[in-house]
Amino acid sequence: MRSVQSVERPTTHGAQSPPNGDANPSEIQSRTVLGMRIDATSYRETAEAIASLAEAGIGGSVCVATVHMVMEAFDDPAFRAIVNAADRVTPDGVPLVWALRRLGIADAQRVYGPTLLPVVCALAAERGLAVGFYGGSPEVLEEMTRRLLQRTPGLEIAFVSSPPFRPLTSTEEEKVTAEIRASGTRILFVGLGCPKQERWIDRQRASLSCVMVGVGAAFDFQAGAKPQAAGWIQRSGLEWLFRLATEPRRLWHRYLYHNPRFLFFVGREWVADRQRRRRRSDRRRQP
Repeated sequence: MRSVQSVERPTTHGAQSPPNGDANPSEIQSRTVLGMRIDATSYRETAEAIASLAEAGIGGSVCVATVHMVMEAFDDPAFRAIVNAADRVTPDGVPLVWALRRLGIADAQRVYGPTLLPVVCALAAERGLAVGFYGGSPEVLEEMTRRLLQRTPGLEIAFVSSPPFRPLTSTEEEKVTAEIRASGTRILFVGLGCPKQERWIDRQRASLSCVMVGVGAAFDFQAGAKPQAAGWIQRSGLEWLFRLATEPRRLWHRYLYHNPRFLFFVGREWVADRQRRRRRSDRRRQP
C-alpha cells in the first residue's frame, strides 16, 4: 500500500515573492494521495512559478489534478511518474483540497484549471511572455482567444492549433513541435484532456523550452462552449455530478468508475495510516 507522505517542494528558479497572504515558493508543501503528488499551492504562486520558468527558458510542466488524474496515476505507474515529475501539481478537484487538509495542510485551497488559465495570461501580458494554445476545436479556440484578448490588454498569442482527434503520426507531431518552437511561445496551454495531455507534454519536454500547462476542459469553459457549475456546486465537491448530467455519454465511465474506487482506496489508506499511528502511540505508552 502506498503510504501518505509530506514533501517540501523546492523553490522554483527565479521565482519572485508573491503578495502577502499567498504561498511562498520555498514553503510549498506536498502530500501524496494514492502515490501521486499534490502541491498545496495557490493561483498566484502557480502563476509566478510558471512565469519564472518561462522567463528562464528552461521549460517545465504543470498538471491540474483531479480525482480522475489520481486514479489514472494509481492504475498506471508510468503515468504516475509523469505527474510526479511536474513542476507543479495543483489541486484542481475539490476532493483533493479536502485530502490535503485531512493530511495536515489546513489552509489548502483549490487551483482550478479554468480559473488558472486567465490568471496566468494576465501575468504573461504583464511580463511580455507570449502564450499559445494546443487542443480544442477551431471554433472553441477562436472564441476563447477573442475573449482573452478582449479582457487582457497586451496579451500576445503566438500559437494556436486544433489537432485532429486521432493520434498524430510522428511526422505530424514533429511538425507541431517545430511550429511551437518557431512561434516564440513561452507558455503553452494544452487542452487535450487527461491523461492524453500529460503524456503529450511529457513527450515534448526534451524538445520545447516553453512551460506547458495541461488544463483539460478549460478551453471549452473559457469560450462558453460548455456550462460551468455554479460556485456552490463546485465548493460542495459536486461539480462532477453537474458535468455528468451535462455530458453523460462522454463522462459516465470517468465518474462512475473512478470516483467510487477513489473513495475506497483513499479510505483504506487513511484507515491503515490511523492504525499505524495508533500502534506507535501504544508502543510509546508501554513501560
